[in-house]
Amino acid sequence: MVQRRKDTPLDELALIMPAADMLSISADEARHERSDAAENRRRILAVAERLFAELGVEAVCMNQIARAAGVGQGTLYRRYSDKGELCMALLDSQMSAFQDEVLSTLREMTHKKRRPLEQLEWFLDGLVHFSERHGPLLTAARSELRSTGQENLTQRSAPFAWMRMTVIGLLTAGARAGELRADLDAPVIADLLLSALHPQQLLALRQGPTAHSITRISAAMRQIVRGLAA
Repeated sequence: MVQRRKDTPLDELALIMPAADMLSISADEARHERSDAAENRRRILAVAERLFAELGVEAVCMNQIARAAGVGQGTLYRRYSDKGELCMALLDSQMSAFQDEVLSTLREMTHKKRRPLEQLEWFLDGLVHFSERHGPLLTAARSELRSTGQENLTQRSAPFAWMRMTVIGLLTAGARAGELRADLDAPVIADLLLSALHPQQLLALRQGPTAHSITRISAAMRQIVRGLAA
């Protein structure tokens, strides 16, 4: 459940999703985590991230990660039952950092009275580049979880709800400010905008005979957002 912060305006609630819901380890668990267990977790994630970057996610096995991290296989599997969960744990950390950046920047833009559509343009541009950097990892995580019969877990664990609520919140703010039509269907428009940034869709746009550069994709997304103006 989203807990409202005392200094948070009601209109900003759409931009705040609980990062703990996305994490493999909750805040309470993290506080009580033994120092050796915390060190093992940090080492496992650091080694996995390095090996995935060097060799590709599909080419790296769990045993290889355990050996490189200097932990027993039992230690690794007690923490992460399969590679899909390990991928999601890496994404949790990266998404949490991205979320903090987004909340800080949007608050600053609001303080400077930047228009909601300008904020939406910035957010989607940031999401384009985030998906470009981490899309392969998310795609691999989904594939791994699906192969182990945990396909539904990807929908529950992936932070798409936060992205969607952020876009809906900014679209709604734009309609209230008169930038957009009052009868704007914000949820559907949010889904359409984000569908173009789904990792598999973005990968398709980046490859093949009609491949587009990330610069062109980013510019096109900005044009789409500007086209929403009333």
